[in-house]
Amino acid sequence: MQKLKTILVVALVLCIDQVFFGQSKSIKEKEAEFYKIVDVPIPADVKLEVGGLAFTDDDKLGVSTRRGEVWLIDKPYGQSPKYKLFANGLHEALGLAYREGNFYLSQRGELTKLVDKNGDDEADLYKTIFSWPLSGNYHDYSYGPKFTENGDMIVTLNLSWQGGGKSTVRWRGWMLKITQDGKMTPIATGLRSPAGFNINPEGDIFYTENQGDWVGSGRMTHLEVGDFAGHPEGLKWSNDPLSPLTLKPEDIEDNSGLTLYEYSKKEKEVKAPAIWLPHTILGISTSDILYDTTKGKFGPFEGQQFIGDQGHSKIMRVYMEKVNGVYQGAAFPFREGFSSGILRMIWGSDNSMFVGMTSRGWASTGKKEYGLQRLEWTGKTPFEIKTMKAQNDGFELEFTKPINKEQAEDVSNYNMATFTYKYYKTYGSPIVDQQKAMIHKAEVSEDGLTVKLTVHGMRLGFIHQLEIPKLTANTGEKLLHKKAYYTLNEVPGGELKSVQMEMKKSDKKIEQPKRTTSMPHEWGEAGADEKVTIGTIPGLKYDVEEITISRNRKIELTLNNNDDMIHNIVITKQGKETPLKVGEMALKLGLDGPDLNYVPFSDLVIAHSGTVGPEGSETIYFTSPSKAGEYWIVCTFPGHSFTMRTKLIVK
Repeated sequence: MQKLKTILVVALVLCIDQVFFGQSKSIKEKEAEFYKIVDVPIPADVKLEVGGLAFTDDDKLGVSTRRGEVWLIDKPYGQSPKYKLFANGLHEALGLAYREGNFYLSQRGELTKLVDKNGDDEADLYKTIFSWPLSGNYHDYSYGPKFTENGDMIVTLNLSWQGGGKSTVRWRGWMLKITQDGKMTPIATGLRSPAGFNINPEGDIFYTENQGDWVGSGRMTHLEVGDFAGHPEGLKWSNDPLSPLTLKPEDIEDNSGLTLYEYSKKEKEVKAPAIWLPHTILGISTSDILYDTTKGKFGPFEGQQFIGDQGHSKIMRVYMEKVNGVYQGAAFPFREGFSSGILRMIWGSDNSMFVGMTSRGWASTGKKEYGLQRLEWTGKTPFEIKTMKAQNDGFELEFTKPINKEQAEDVSNYNMATFTYKYYKTYGSPIVDQQKAMIHKAEVSEDGLTVKLTVHGMRLGFIHQLEIPKLTANTGEKLLHKKAYYTLNEVPGGELKSVQMEMKKSDKKIEQPKRTTSMPHEWGEAGADEKVTIGTIPGLKYDVEEITISRNRKIELTLNNNDDMIHNIVITKQGKETPLKVGEMALKLGLDGPDLNYVPFSDLVIAHSGTVGPEGSETIYFTSPSKAGEYWIVCTFPGHSFTMRTKLIVK
């Protein structure tokens, strides 16, 4: 009897321990139960800043790098891979492809073919297929190629950075098609920073975009011949005889008050995004696109897309559908925790995903300068929203496992909000026109795998955020990821029948008492006791490592943002971990982040600025702490707090 009691007590303790351990698991730990990240060893003398990935016919992995090299990795699946330098002396090779025994890559100024004539795994011939002009600007990145079915190659060209995105030389900001004999045809323009693109099994081309001027948030767009994706700089070459567009830069009006979706209804060449990836929520710098072609050998998401993110070192998942001939769909979180900034992804022959990374000096949540890892499916199926399909009066959700029907039929278990982004020249956009939608009815299928949601308040041209915080599977398992983001451009039948809700449209403005941008009246004519200026430099850094002020003094602090990204300044209380804690709180602000300048309401914050765009500035006023010691200035724009800090010494 005593032995039985002991066994029961131990079992109870283990159960309690598992419950509390499960509650304390981070999302990365939960994701790892289903998808495991494995390092591919890199020799100490190889700086593998990955720009491109491509497998050879004999299953060797080719890796091009930012440093202008191509490495050939034999046996990349094990812990003893063999590296050989295949080519070097190239100019920032940010793409790689392999076809019929040869590698192809985009350098800064050309599309190059690498030929190994004698089979010794070293390139003997570097052949220029097609070249394009260079301005010398550091932002003139070039990407690709991707091969079409008939052997043509697709490349994309980044805009220069000069007071915003600029097309200072021909075809910057364009997607180009190039034949093997060097004939070039422009396809589409309006691109800003098109680091990721791919061709789906149907032959349609998609590209990803990063937030910036004219780009409110990360997004994925279906590009066809003659499309304009939003950034007007590339249109300056639309008068070229080769251009498939007639649109001119002056045809695009800044601050028109229209969203990009609305503009696409006004100008037929304007293409609205198929998928929006809400900034800071689903990454901050969108990169590669990889289609799941593993036929179920990488889990339950066959045919869907995986989208990398450089700044947040993570991968999203996208379910895409075609409604009335228009691509659209839902984006979901998928896997966090990679070692550096994700730029490239490719399938291995074992159906694992190879992930190539570089921080490029911009920094990333993964702290390493570069990396190569494999993502393996463990064989366990996560409980997830598998698909989200638009209806004319709601959405149909499909799950990876049968759901608890009683919970699923309770409409109080669902939350939905709709929002969009501004379309204007300003760098990035706040979330605008945010409104609640209401789940009116939830109908569960017999097999428990699908739910039809009737929604009041759906809106065309808006992102629909769905949150299901408490739903469980029949097994009691909770959803691994509880949110989905559907970009609604069309509905079946063409007519939206969702009941519209009476809502007041308002631009939400939240008071932040710790942000003072006018000199306090009580400071009088004497003004500030001390004036301090802090700038920014590339690599997510302020331009000073340490600032000293006196205690109990009236401080005027100015942030001059010289970088090509958005930043802020947040003065935090003492403690080496305090900046990281405040940064983590900023990450969790969700849709409220932009309105709060990514600064949480917290006693750890002493004073702060708003978010400041590239080449902008803001001055704040505050009284320095009464206690001497070491404080911190940190940028809390999501992902920046890991590296962007300055020590504030109060004497």
